Amino acid sequence: MATALENSKKWIRSRKGQQVLICVGFTVIPLLLLFVFTYLPFGQMVKFSFYKMKYSTPVDKRVFVGWKNYIDVFNRKDCFGALKLSLYYCFGAIMQLVLSLYLATVLSFKVKGGNIFKGLMFFPYLISGIAIGFIFKFFYTRGFVLDTLLAGLGINLESLPYWLKDQKVNNWSLVATSVWRYFGQNMVLFIGAIMSVDAELYEAAQLDGANRFQQFKNIILPSIKTIVTLNIILSITGSLSAFEQPYVITNGANGTGTYFVVMNEIAHTSQKVGLASAMAVVLLMIIFGCTILQKLFFKYIFRDANSEDESYAAKRAKQKAEKKADKESKKALRAVKAA
Repeated sequence: MATALENSKKWIRSRKGQQVLICVGFTVIPLLLLFVFTYLPFGQMVKFSFYKMKYSTPVDKRVFVGWKNYIDVFNRKDCFGALKLSLYYCFGAIMQLVLSLYLATVLSFKVKGGNIFKGLMFFPYLISGIAIGFIFKFFYTRGFVLDTLLAGLGINLESLPYWLKDQKVNNWSLVATSVWRYFGQNMVLFIGAIMSVDAELYEAAQLDGANRFQQFKNIILPSIKTIVTLNIILSITGSLSAFEQPYVITNGANGTGTYFVVMNEIAHTSQKVGLASAMAVVLLMIIFGCTILQKLFFKYIFRDANSEDESYAAKRAKQKAEKKADKESKKALRAVKAA
């Protein structure tokens, strides 16, 4: 026994033993934290979704209701109906991605003042979402910043809508806030992906007479398809779970209450924890389904991307071969003249 204990201590002090302990520690501790703070609470939330309960309800007094909470999610207009507002944010996410991809393509080449512009566009993402909410709450308030700017352009103040009250424009106002905050992040990700594209591919394309749009279509877009797919998935799933802007700016009033705002009200104001948990599980399933559909869609869209990459790779190889042959012919010509 003493010998085995002594051998164990020697093994722990040895280089190999310390390597094993470090590897095990860096593997087990993150997994343990992930389980305790992510999977265990998620399991409890799924369990709560089958009960009628409040936060303060004792365990023995919780009423098991089965699938009733999930049925209520689809039957109540204030629950599932709030997902309709996600269409506004999904449309804004698409416009955001188009704008960020366009600017990233332009700024990936040499542009005067490009670095300053990148910093200015990325800066809103660094600001807290709560702070942005308060900024735009005053920005859209009647008679404040936006109305003053439009009045300075000669527009009559009485003809302007109430940006946060009029249900024809209030959700678009909130979407514009979200686009302003997040498109700089997408732009920086696109720029990083575009800068990693081999510059010789552009040379090969120029030799073939390709213009800028053809280079974008056949070189840039196929090369950054992974980042494009990732950004779209993150933007669409973020649109389904929009919370900060409608909660801080309008508190969900005047038809701006998104799914998360309604879920927050049901959970913390009405104290219907079971129904709120069911709403969270339903939203998770919707996001999961949308993610799978998007991956399948972009797999179909980029089905020819590999062939495009190979064709330009072949052109690049051809270009290198031509340069090498030209050098060898010049070298042989010099040798003949020297002889």
